Amino acid sequence: MFHRALKRRDFLQGLGAGAVAASLNGCAQTPVNNGFVRPFSRRPMVAPKVSANNIITQIVGHRPYRPAGFVVKSEAFGNKTLVHNYGHGGGGVTLSWGSSALAVSEVKNSAVKEAAIIGGGVMGLTTARLLQEAGWRVTIYTREMARHTTSQVAGGEWGPFSVHDPLISSDAFKLQLQLAAQISHETFARMVGNDYGIQWMELYSASQTAPKADSPFSQFYPFRETYGPGKHPFPTKYCTVSATMLVETSTFLRRLIRDVRLAGGEFVIRNVKDKEELHALQEPVVFNCTGLGSRVLFADEGIMPAKGQLILLPPDPAVDYLTVGGGSGKAPLYMFSRNDYMILGGTFKVNDWTTHPEPLETERILSESQAFFAGL
Repeated sequence: MFHRALKRRDFLQGLGAGAVAASLNGCAQTPVNNGFVRPFSRRPMVAPKVSANNIITQIVGHRPYRPAGFVVKSEAFGNKTLVHNYGHGGGGVTLSWGSSALAVSEVKNSAVKEAAIIGGGVMGLTTARLLQEAGWRVTIYTREMARHTTSQVAGGEWGPFSVHDPLISSDAFKLQLQLAAQISHETFARMVGNDYGIQWMELYSASQTAPKADSPFSQFYPFRETYGPGKHPFPTKYCTVSATMLVETSTFLRRLIRDVRLAGGEFVIRNVKDKEELHALQEPVVFNCTGLGSRVLFADEGIMPAKGQLILLPPDPAVDYLTVGGGSGKAPLYMFSRNDYMILGGTFKVNDWTTHPEPLETERILSESQAFFAGL
């Protein structure tokens, strides 16, 4: 299921008939901004309405970041088997199906197919679904339902980035990351549609330097093309245009919860505070999908929060593209235009446990976003 190559036909079907026509028929494309022609959409490229007056709310999330990379491994745990699946940084939703597939493969030969899953975010939910598809009975023990987890406040653009520090992570981890990304990309591509809140969209990645030709993930971004200075509508020297999947996390998580329940899975609201509580569970296999909770529960000092601050604006159907790049912060600005919200972001503050939006960051993201789209 997971290792078949994504066919061009599958991609084109997911992109939609109108977008396909635009990508194949040059006369149907719309020139904008000094002759720039959009690769897919035939609609005019308009700027989002970025204003402090348009803010619906602001939210803060803590990405479970491990510079050495996420953990997928199994170990003996008393008379149980413990499988870890946590620490995905800013790529949790993106890598969910792939990392969970690797975790589930750790116990594929288990004689008793009953599992306890600790954590009800996207890793716990995708782990549960893959186990159920393999004939397992699952119970998810979670402190709170997914709508209150970090997964709920993810931006949702499919991108295996901000996951690790490449100067620290091992070569073995980098190979594991590639495999998880491949599995996850193929799985998401087969789920495109309104049911799970997944769609193909144009992605504009802006930068002051030319992107590397050997990007480790470029194969996951079809129709990729880089434009140089003066050849694109943004204030950076370079802009790479490609297609990507956008996951509306609220819809996606809600559907996963429904699927788990329809397949007989149970949810138990419980805040597991120590390992002794895990030993007391009746299930012989335990999956640890607690994210940042692994720092205390399993004494992993290598995991830390990476604070992200999001500004939610009303949705704007006229803005049918995504952007990443620009701005003066350590993390690039981004704008994700979804059906439920337009999301602005641009922070990645490692080891920052604070939970409140910072007014200075709000002002920066708004003003720099306005400047970024001023040429449209």
